Amino acid sequence: MVNGPGVVRPARGTRPANRRALIVAAAAELFCRNGYANVGMGEVAEAVAIGPSALYRHFRGKQSLLATVVDEALTAFATAVDTAAREPGDLAGTLAATVLARRDVGVLWRREARHLSDDDRAAFRAQARQIGARLAEIIAARRPELDPAAADLLAWAALAVANSVSFHGLSLPEPEFSTLLGEFITKVISAQTPELGERRDRQVVPPPLAARSRREAILTEATTLFAERGFMSVSMDDIGAAVGMAGPSVYNHFPGKVDILMAAIVRGDEWLRIDMNRALAQAADPRDGLERLLAGYGAFVFENPYLMQTLVSEARHLPDADRRRAKAAQRAYIAEWVHLLRGLHPDWDPIPARMRVQAAQSMLNDLALTPHLRAFPDIVSASAALGAEVLALSELRGGPG
Repeated sequence: MVNGPGVVRPARGTRPANRRALIVAAAAELFCRNGYANVGMGEVAEAVAIGPSALYRHFRGKQSLLATVVDEALTAFATAVDTAAREPGDLAGTLAATVLARRDVGVLWRREARHLSDDDRAAFRAQARQIGARLAEIIAARRPELDPAAADLLAWAALAVANSVSFHGLSLPEPEFSTLLGEFITKVISAQTPELGERRDRQVVPPPLAARSRREAILTEATTLFAERGFMSVSMDDIGAAVGMAGPSVYNHFPGKVDILMAAIVRGDEWLRIDMNRALAQAADPRDGLERLLAGYGAFVFENPYLMQTLVSEARHLPDADRRRAKAAQRAYIAEWVHLLRGLHPDWDPIPARMRVQAAQSMLNDLALTPHLRAFPDIVSASAALGAEVLALSELRGGPG
């Protein structure tokens, strides 16, 4: 379970002075664990031992509550970055401590904020951009050899690596956990200057799937909608409108919405597995295999950012048996990376090695979903190089680490 900011259920009938804060904390935990669409206001009220009517005295509705939850999560991160700017010291350690205290930030921002109103999403995107820009300023001040674009990439990569712990339930005792996450972040912010190439005037986001038939067009557009809005917020009419047909006509190609989701997830899993098998077949050794996997995975997520978002966030909406199969496939894919990595570092324990793999993959996923970074022609290779730093591959060839 993703850790929320901490909820202590009060005794029913009491009126604690921090009731609003308890509501926000309970909602954050529920939204992370179950997803916004699967949480009712009654569940939030029950979590803090109040009636629904009392809950509405604090918040107009569930979307208003979500906006407050996301705002507090982003504000906590902004405060940490400002603290790091004022107090020279361990930047990576500050970020790691903030994330582990609010491990829900990544999930709330990347997954649940999609359910906010257009105005709220725009405001929070601006807030996230300010956080990234402030962190880039700090990195640039500490590394004056970096140009602004390189410092910006390292900032967004560091934020993504820090928030990777939002997307898995792995844990370690302290201070080992904070130290390890701080190491991952340090690897990124101290990496060799990334080569990005000349920025393009237009940011091109290729479609996540090649639409050559009506069925493929449906799959393409539905995958984009699922990634942008969340599966539960998309109707068959929405999908039909996206491909220029009536909603009921979509049923001529798929029995139902969940079948479209299943087709997208199966396709994504198969593409990743095929690419992995190709990389390993061509690899000279485990390090070469991991470098090839990073290059292939980076190319995949940048070419298919919406499909990757759907793979990461929407499998929870599949029927139980299909969901278990999808999760098993994802775990098996990650396990292959971990096996190669531990072959290179046999002294590493399985959990830290898996955390390292998931940090590298989560970083690539996030960078692919950051629009302004896509304007650089060499962003895929630069991102894969940062992934190699997180996996400590450069240490094996005597490079900086």
